[in-house]
Amino acid sequence: MKALFLAGGEGTRLRPLTDGVPKPMVPVMGRPLLERNLELLKMHGIDEVVLSVCYRPEAIERYFGDGSDFGLKIRYADEDLPLGTGGAIKNCERYFDDTFFVFNADVLSDINFSAMLRYHKRKKADVTIAVTRVKNPSAYGVIEYDEDGYAVSFLEKPAPHETVSNFINAGVYLFEPRVLRQIPSGRPVSVERELFPKLLARGRKIAVYRGCHYWLDIGTPEKYIQAHRDGFDGGLRLPEVNFHERAVYSRLDARISGKAVLRGPIYLGRNVRIAPGAVVGPRVVVGDNGVIGRKCRIANSILWNDVVLEDGVEMSECIVTDANTVRSASRLKHVICTPETVKAAKHLAI
Repeated sequence: MKALFLAGGEGTRLRPLTDGVPKPMVPVMGRPLLERNLELLKMHGIDEVVLSVCYRPEAIERYFGDGSDFGLKIRYADEDLPLGTGGAIKNCERYFDDTFFVFNADVLSDINFSAMLRYHKRKKADVTIAVTRVKNPSAYGVIEYDEDGYAVSFLEKPAPHETVSNFINAGVYLFEPRVLRQIPSGRPVSVERELFPKLLARGRKIAVYRGCHYWLDIGTPEKYIQAHRDGFDGGLRLPEVNFHERAVYSRLDARISGKAVLRGPIYLGRNVRIAPGAVVGPRVVVGDNGVIGRKCRIANSILWNDVVLEDGVEMSECIVTDANTVRSASRLKHVICTPETVKAAKHLAI
């Protein structure tokens, strides 16, 4: 089975985390967001993936290559200019000759893709859209549907009095290839505003799948932090990480001093070094090759790869991006540290 990932967005709302990397490469518990999603696809028998890329595509292609290291076959479709969801799907038409999934690459969810596919076939739909319930749908695209589970209307960011539905588009779809003939070529196209209303007007069936309980759009730094909070608390389930079984999850080759204190839940990447007297946790992620110096105290923070905390650093409720060094005896709280500056304050609560 094949899937298309729409991975071309710039991630402007997620800045400064996306100043140096495309949004699909932002790490979630030590691995790129896109890799986390690909892990789930493999569990449901999806083995061929097309990545639609536009912003910093070389970073994605360098990491994933042809997909063989991940047990997948990966192809790339470059967009010279952003084409919107519908335009990006049309741009990849040549790759699909059977039912296929489409994913927004910045979403984390617990959708059972196998069950969604069975539902799509049972409903004999041209398109099936996964939806999730939210308390306030006014900030999203709302889908209204009939008693048989077929969409009847799409409302973009409606006022509270304009809709009776609390179900929004979850950014996961199943498409039949024949639908692609309805999408114009060579220009931006919105599926919500243009394609789906056109299909309804022509009597095509759009099924609504409601089997989504956990859903998060990692579109802002606050939502990025929420994903990690959910990972530590068990709301977001990751294949290899279960903090109810192990308070400290560590990958390969960690070197932790016997005089350091670890207060779980903690996620440690490859080749992490923690020096004597350091106190780490709770709710801390340390990426690959991370170094925590002597007598550091770090809690409720996310460190990406190749981060060095020199001796005596105290840090709480911070994010430190790749290849950043925090100087000795620094005191940081509610800060996003990028390579450009470790003092760029951004008030967030982890």
